[in-house]
Amino acid sequence: MYTTPLSTIISSCSLNHHLYADDTQLFLSFLPTHLDSSMDHLHNALDRISSWMTANLLTLNSSKTKFLLIGLSKQLAKINNPSPTTTHSARNLGIIFDKLSFSDQISSVSKSCYYHIRQLRCIRPYLDTKTASTIATSIVHSKLDYCNSLYHNLPKSQITRLQLIHNPLARAVVKAPKSSHITSILRSPHWLKITERIEYKPLSLTYNVLTTTQPSYLHNLITVQPPRSTRSSFLVTLARPSTSSSLLITDRSFQYASPRLWNQLPAPLRQPRTNLSNSASPSFLSDTSSISSID
Repeated sequence: MYTTPLSTIISSCSLNHHLYADDTQLFLSFLPTHLDSSMDHLHNALDRISSWMTANLLTLNSSKTKFLLIGLSKQLAKINNPSPTTTHSARNLGIIFDKLSFSDQISSVSKSCYYHIRQLRCIRPYLDTKTASTIATSIVHSKLDYCNSLYHNLPKSQITRLQLIHNPLARAVVKAPKSSHITSILRSPHWLKITERIEYKPLSLTYNVLTTTQPSYLHNLITVQPPRSTRSSFLVTLARPSTSSSLLITDRSFQYASPRLWNQLPAPLRQPRTNLSNSASPSFLSDTSSISSID
């Protein structure tokens, strides 16, 4: 309640924004040729925010205030002299954003996970399999799975880096040698591969959105396709976006990824309990036994 006026001040500067418990983010879209004027616009907004904070006995932490340019490579190449105040990467809710390649983020996750895997190996002789699996899931999987929907449709080389973390973790849990085939090892503790774990997240979000219609900003991005006179008409099918794009980064967005992944699910997982025409939001069967578990 104390910082409620902050949203009004930012909106009056014609900027989009997100407010979090201890973080505020400003967003401004502009053409590459308008970089200087856009930076001036952001600086003026920060001056107003800083003045409001000073008047209300608050302080804007300038050391944690960063400007990050995000765009396609061709767009960024048109910016000859980026502002010295811009940064190559910035941490956003625990994720390192670096022009949406997430290379720095994966490097950070790799460093942290490998450290914990080494520690697990040291104590593994004194643990039973269930305890080792619980530790691996709590300490390493929590890092691999955190916001992993952002990794959807990343280049294969980046996904491989994540899988190379997962493989030695699984071998450490089941006490398997390095030469053993990873597929059978992952099957033992019922772990999905990295690609499957990534796809599981947007599918889970889609399921929740369809059953609860929340959050609204995601619900507005998907549309249930009207039933047709076919054998599969009883299945819940999502309509593809009407506008197509050749950009790979567009395919990574929830609006495009959700219908594609959802429509590829087995039929039992897409059957509603009631007819869609009689319900504003579909209610799905509770049987999800064909989904591989994530411990």
